[in-house]
Amino acid sequence: MAYSRERKASVIAKMLPPHNLSLRQLSREEGISEGTLSRWRAEARAQGKLLPDGQSGPKGWTARDKFAVVVETAALNEAELSEYCRKRGLYPEQIQTWRAACERANDWEQAASRQIAKETKGDKKRIRELERELLRKEKALAETAALMVLRKKANAIWGQSEGEDE
Repeated sequence: MAYSRERKASVIAKMLPPHNLSLRQLSREEGISEGTLSRWRAEARAQGKLLPDGQSGPKGWTARDKFAVVVETAALNEAELSEYCRKRGLYPEQIQTWRAACERANDWEQAASRQIAKETKGDKKRIRELERELLRKEKALAETAALMVLRKKANAIWGQSEGEDE
């Protein structure tokens, strides 16, 4: 079934903020299959429109959607950003948080390698301490074993003295 451009545009508009209707709800209201609505949303995204998946607000948005918002708002001044946020149902603080996350994303490898190096250093220190403790215990065990062997030899040579018990 072919739908008019106007109908398609009005349905897509219901997927956008402030409505943010889910595909299931929109399918029931409009009588259009979820598959068709999903295809329309994918086509609109390919054209550069921001159509988040979730109806749970910005918390349910994908990383791709958040990145798209950061790119769209990068050149906006404070007034334009506020207007953008009102239209999309967002807060400027959310966009700032997403922007910071995007900036940190490029440093992920360095941060991860620093964290791994820190953990490795701690692990190496712990291993050294455990090896030292193991060596100390092995020496104590060897000394105790040597004393027992000497005691047995002494008892064999001189016999057991009266005050000693075996």
